[in-house]
Amino acid sequence: MDNSEPIELNIGISISDASDDDIDRMTRHLLVELRDLDVESAQLAKGGLAPVGSKGDAITLNAIVLQVLPAVLPSVIGLVQSWVARGRGRTVKFNGMGIEFEGSPEDLQKILEMLSKGREQ
Repeated sequence: MDNSEPIELNIGISISDASDDDIDRMTRHLLVELRDLDVESAQLAKGGLAPVGSKGDAITLNAIVLQVLPAVLPSVIGLVQSWVARGRGRTVKFNGMGIEFEGSPEDLQKILEMLSKGREQ
């Protein structure tokens, strides 16, 4: 993996037994935390029209798009892991580098490490 070129990573948020407003609020809170890291960019994912009655427009209410250098990726994974552990029922779905993954941040880190080793060979 080339450590000088940013990769795009999408993080989808789901929280069991939470309202759309709660999920939106928590997604925005995670976004603020991610922006405090040394990421190239972090923003809410653009999408279709927001559901009727929701706040905002043309965004996906539970997704974040990151541009991050591979060297910063472990910090991102650690932060997301911490965020998931701070609340009950929180799960994340990662999509990036040609893979889609739903599971724990630890399992995603293992997959990314394997992919990185495979590209170095």
